[in-house]
Amino acid sequence: MRAASQRPLCAVFVLVLAAVALSACGKGGDEQASISGGGPTRKLAPVAAQGAVSVATRNTTRLGGADVAADAAAVARAVYPGLTPTTRPQAVVLVDQHDWPAALSASVLAGAPIGAPILFSEGETLPEVSRQTLEAMRPLGAPTLGGAQVIRIGTSAALPAGYLARPLHAGTPALTAASVEQLLVKLDRGSAPRQVIVLAASAARAMAMPAAGLAAESGAPILLVTAARVPAATAAVLTGLRHPAIYVIDAPAVGRHTLRELRSFGPVTSIPSGRAPATPSTATATGAGVVENAIEVARFTDGTFGWGVKEPGHGLVFANLARPLDAPASALLSATGDYGPLLLLASATAVPSALTHYLSDIQPAYASPQFPPVRGAYNHGWLIGDEQAIATVIQAEIDSMLEIAPRAQTSEEASESQVE
Repeated sequence: MRAASQRPLCAVFVLVLAAVALSACGKGGDEQASISGGGPTRKLAPVAAQGAVSVATRNTTRLGGADVAADAAAVARAVYPGLTPTTRPQAVVLVDQHDWPAALSASVLAGAPIGAPILFSEGETLPEVSRQTLEAMRPLGAPTLGGAQVIRIGTSAALPAGYLARPLHAGTPALTAASVEQLLVKLDRGSAPRQVIVLAASAARAMAMPAAGLAAESGAPILLVTAARVPAATAAVLTGLRHPAIYVIDAPAVGRHTLRELRSFGPVTSIPSGRAPATPSTATATGAGVVENAIEVARFTDGTFGWGVKEPGHGLVFANLARPLDAPASALLSATGDYGPLLLLASATAVPSALTHYLSDIQPAYASPQFPPVRGAYNHGWLIGDEQAIATVIQAEIDSMLEIAPRAQTSEEASESQVE
């Protein structure tokens, strides 16, 4: 539980860090985000050249901008401002934003033991915002990687002078994911994971998005299969882990044949997808089942594995399903600070009804005077991207849904209060 008086200072501090990270990219601070509420346009906050909107409310903080490179940079700087040795990462993951399987698989590296933020290249070009963020964080170097400060996955984009990089072999989606798992074991000094997350390489990206945060929080690597079989690279990892617990997200995309094959490597548990039968393209375009799938992943728990977010007092990460790379970009927020699962919006201008119901279920409440809000639990939301991803009016709505609110006392509470 956190005292209410601590929250505004924390939010402002993160906001300042995000603004610093992205404001030195060209334009001045005269541009402003705006929102129309049925009357005159109201100016809210400055927008930097990369589109980063500097808006924080009581219960939400927005990080990011107009593209995924800005989003990843803002998240990285919020977690690692680089001002002290403890706020500098050991290493940074640099991945080509055109390689979705590599970016998704790399999400696990945002968690223990290395806690590496993810930055994006544009093919073989390093965006200015990625370069500035790398230089600002000043990675210390990972001892288990010979002091490497940057882990390259599928890109050879030029780095600032003096940075030591460690390339990771990238090939087919399954092979790249297996390479990330092998690196994870090396980083953890030979300690192999006991759980893995399995997805179909062909699954709709929006359906796969929640796996990024879950991998970062749990330390379970993401492995990829096809609907026809378990690829050799994935099979080799599963065999080497000696009967790991296998958690499948979006089982319909994995297919019955591959699910049967997976059971030969370890116990298989499907996290309910909530998805009505639909093709990947339909699911992505309409959000059918995608929002519900993210909620199911947030609710799911199996022993010590899974979020199990079914009550108040949690961090939550919100992204637009049309921007799938925001999932690995924000994975660091799932493995540090508020440790929040990823929740999805189907559009920038509306909160889906399923998400509204879920947030209502976990909304903090207090019964005054016996349990005042200062003794309550609090939710906090991280919003990823600019107003094209999540409109400011939706940020305000989410803020209200996360706010701690009074509730009617039970008869037992009322009796205890009268006795006191």
